Amino acid sequence: MALLSLCSRHMVRNMFGQSYSNIYCISTLVLHIQDPASQRLTWNKPPKSVLVVKKIQDASLLQPFKELCVFLTEKNMIVYVESKVLADTAIAGDESFGAVIQKFCTFREDLDDISNRVDFIICLGGDGTLLYASSLFQESVPPVMAFHLGSLGFLTPFKFDTYQSQVTQIIEGNTAIILRSRLRVRVVKKGIIMTNGDSEGSRKSMQYQVLNEVVVDRGPSSYLSNVDLFLDGHLITTVQGDGVIVSTPTGSTAYAVAAGASMIHPNVPAIMITPICPHSLSFRPIVVPAGVELKIMLSRDARNTAWVSFDGRKRQEICHGDSITITTSCFPVPSICFRDPVNDWFESLSQCLHWNVRKKQNYLCSEEEEF
Repeated sequence: MALLSLCSRHMVRNMFGQSYSNIYCISTLVLHIQDPASQRLTWNKPPKSVLVVKKIQDASLLQPFKELCVFLTEKNMIVYVESKVLADTAIAGDESFGAVIQKFCTFREDLDDISNRVDFIICLGGDGTLLYASSLFQESVPPVMAFHLGSLGFLTPFKFDTYQSQVTQIIEGNTAIILRSRLRVRVVKKGIIMTNGDSEGSRKSMQYQVLNEVVVDRGPSSYLSNVDLFLDGHLITTVQGDGVIVSTPTGSTAYAVAAGASMIHPNVPAIMITPICPHSLSFRPIVVPAGVELKIMLSRDARNTAWVSFDGRKRQEICHGDSITITTSCFPVPSICFRDPVNDWFESLSQCLHWNVRKKQNYLCSEEEEF
């Protein structure tokens, strides 16, 4: 596996921790703030392996996928592809593509660990494809290059028209990169009670790495959700409404902004808490420092259970006695920039969300110009 001078498997974690704990370095009364553009991707030795993540069941991506894979194999790259991608009859039945398929290394989600085999990732699809690629790695994530071939494309800055030159530039290194923080989520479920009153096993614990948001909602119930929210062990509020969103800065432009939250640049070390349709006019979204520990539990007097999902996946029911613990992960997603972290973000705000798009006012004519 090739090493990164800035963002190796270990350096990503170390530098990410430093970016949170030492972002403000006070020396002789001088305040130094890290420049996001200073984060660069350079290889100590050329990368040899790449994971290609393709959106499933999208016929429009078949030709780009084949073109990209042929190009990568011609560059003598080891190409990893998920087994279910090759199960598509349009790919498996293409005889002209058969020679390329024979060179692929395949894996299966939740069964095969490829975390130490892949040097970087290429995503073909929309934002959901990048979120899925993130979920494949529960610890260090290789750098991700995302092509905009989906519906929104807020997190996918590259266009496929010039993929050959762009991929070549990534392989050669020295490109801008942004470390997108993730949330480390631990769900602890109370032991299941059997009909005879016995408890089945001990408390069950599950962990997830989340790039966008954790959503706790009322599910199919007609009652308000009623969950307690703790911060570093202290009860700060009880959420009564349709639910609550806990998001990263990357996720602030997803479900959170639709629920009325502010948009936060991914370089800002923070966690956002946004209520969903709260039954209180004064319950506004808040931003807390990255690194704090949040805990969500069903309130004692809640009339119904709640449901939780992680980046829109792994949806499950939360009952009395269950808990959801959330904090900033040590394993961010190194996302390769088209230009740089600042320009890419504002370009996405403008192109995808039409941020502050309106007709300009006409200027006022002077009296001389009127005549």
